[in-house]
Amino acid sequence: MSDGRERRPLRVSQLKVRDDQVEVKTVEGADSVVLPCRTSPNLPDDARVVWTRSEPELLVAHVRLNTSQPAAKQDDLYCSRTEVNEDLLRTGDLSLTLKFPTDSGSYTCTVYRGEDILRQTVVLHHVKGLVASGGLFYYFRHYIFSVYKVKVDSGAESVLLPCKSRLHLPEDARVDWKNSTNMKVHVYLKGSDRSEEQHRAYHNRTRINEDPLKTRDVSLRLERPLDVDRGTYTCTVCSREGYILLKKDVKLHIRVPQVEVDSGAESVLLPCRATVQLPGDARVEWRDRDDRTVHVYQNGSDQPGEQDQRYRTRTRMDEDLLETGDLSLTLRRPTDEDRNIYTCSVSSRDGDVLMKKQVQLEVKDHQVEVKKGAESVLLPFTTTPGLPGDAVVVWGRIDPEPKMIVHMCYSGSDQPDDQDEYFSTRTRMNEDLLETGDLSLTLRRPTVRDSGEYESCIESGRIWRKKKVLLKVKGTVQVQDQPEDIRTRRSSADPTPLMAEEPV
Repeated sequence: MSDGRERRPLRVSQLKVRDDQVEVKTVEGADSVVLPCRTSPNLPDDARVVWTRSEPELLVAHVRLNTSQPAAKQDDLYCSRTEVNEDLLRTGDLSLTLKFPTDSGSYTCTVYRGEDILRQTVVLHHVKGLVASGGLFYYFRHYIFSVYKVKVDSGAESVLLPCKSRLHLPEDARVDWKNSTNMKVHVYLKGSDRSEEQHRAYHNRTRINEDPLKTRDVSLRLERPLDVDRGTYTCTVCSREGYILLKKDVKLHIRVPQVEVDSGAESVLLPCRATVQLPGDARVEWRDRDDRTVHVYQNGSDQPGEQDQRYRTRTRMDEDLLETGDLSLTLRRPTDEDRNIYTCSVSSRDGDVLMKKQVQLEVKDHQVEVKKGAESVLLPFTTTPGLPGDAVVVWGRIDPEPKMIVHMCYSGSDQPDDQDEYFSTRTRMNEDLLETGDLSLTLRRPTVRDSGEYESCIESGRIWRKKKVLLKVKGTVQVQDQPEDIRTRRSSADPTPLMAEEPV
């Protein structure tokens, strides 16, 4: 050139690129995997090493730079999950250790060394159906299969089911909480809850923290836990490709307060106090574990028309319950059939549940003792008066064997032909038993052989109730000396007549 400026020779550089490819396999549940990459040792200090994943999209897995060079951003998916040797430039071993590998695909190690660019591609495959073994799995099983135990009182405001990750979770991961029957309790995906995938039993009852993937805290809060919620819950976090990043079980135990009462007691109180301010138009409902309506209070009064037949005329609540917050229920004439878990729920006029509490009722079998030689003994059973006229009442001895029909009454009349001969002429019931609801049985001249477990049942198309009574007759004769079948036995050695001469 002749423009007067100093001439400089033009340098032409040739770029050298070399590509290699290897394959690596890993099993699901492995603690880590090494993606190999080696080159000549003693690389220059300004050499750059970059690991990337090209499938399904380009992500930066790891970067090793000279501090004077501009930093490249590592993708969040790989934060705290990658390592390389500290002296990789000296040894030429550029291998990448990937912790908890769940991301299969093509990984490329690129080395920028002066004018040369060296590349090695490592294709990572997951082998399904296998598990990691040895020391790696021993460590990993505590991470993946940890089981927590949580206890809470039934009716508490809420309970936390903990689940946290020690590793970074990608923003596009999916969080699934399921119960032991595989019902979807809660689903979180792409920054929001997926209530449409949730089972209706958990609607408006679950929530997780904001930004759970960023904070690595995917714990679940379950509101108003009840006895039915007990069991094992599983939290699973999966990558976009479907690989499990985290899986933990939480076993939830629900403590239900218990009330005990003797069968035959006049009444029992099922306690419940409001934990929230109750509006004047609130609906209070008691139900048993079988979803039968026990008692309903609404619009300032009881609603007996909604009650199940077996609870009619047997329940009572305070009149000013919404003002005092005392939602306790009085249950009259409890029997062993009333053993149950009872739930008190309060809802607003719009149907929103304001609170729920439970109580477990344990009814002890009624025990009656009498001395041998007594004129008679009463086996008590009192239930709802005004029983249907077509009701059948049966008293039976169910233990010891053989089982026997002690007394039968149909439509208010005794049925002696259906009675076991051993008890013939020795039993009596009230004439107006269906009107009064007093189904007690009088057994005359009890003997030691009469000891055992008795059960009374009343049945019609509209009602079914039963009660057990344990009878113990004290005497010198042992029950085990009883003949194999005393229903047909006749012996002059037996001092107790099987047929009474006088009417009952």
